Amino acid sequence: MIFILFKKPEKDIMKKAVFPGSFDPITLGHTDIIDRALPLFDEIILAIGINADKKYMFSLEDRVRFLEETYKNESRIKVTTYNGLTVDFCKEQDAPFILRGLRSGTDLDYEKAIGQTNFKLSGIESVFLITSSGKSHISSSIVRDVIRNGGDYTFMVPDVVRK
Repeated sequence: MIFILFKKPEKDIMKKAVFPGSFDPITLGHTDIIDRALPLFDEIILAIGINADKKYMFSLEDRVRFLEETYKNESRIKVTTYNGLTVDFCKEQDAPFILRGLRSGTDLDYEKAIGQTNFKLSGIESVFLITSSGKSHISSSIVRDVIRNGGDYTFMVPDVVRK
């Protein structure tokens, strides 16, 4: 199911989207959204936001490696990092869309407010994809909690994170 809030881009504009996140770590929920969004865009930029105040389980280098390794065979996926507002990064990348995944109604309420604010700030549209059945329970915070407590997290992450 696709939930889209955007106007049709002009014909000569490359359909480029930024999928922002901390990806600490990337999960099968993330890959579900990315893989299903590929037919919609010419390029998807997986953008790891850098927040100096946040404590991450995985280093920035590991998170970049996880994303690059997961999508090493997909030329339409780019991986990078950024500081500051996502909409400013989108402008720098000439990306008129922000891609986001929705797992629940709570996510919708939260992401809708951010999407409306982003549009008001920049005119950049948000595209929301609803997570596939069987993946809506997966989040990076749950994966981190399972790892911290010695549980089996391998069914929630791509192979590269399992190693």
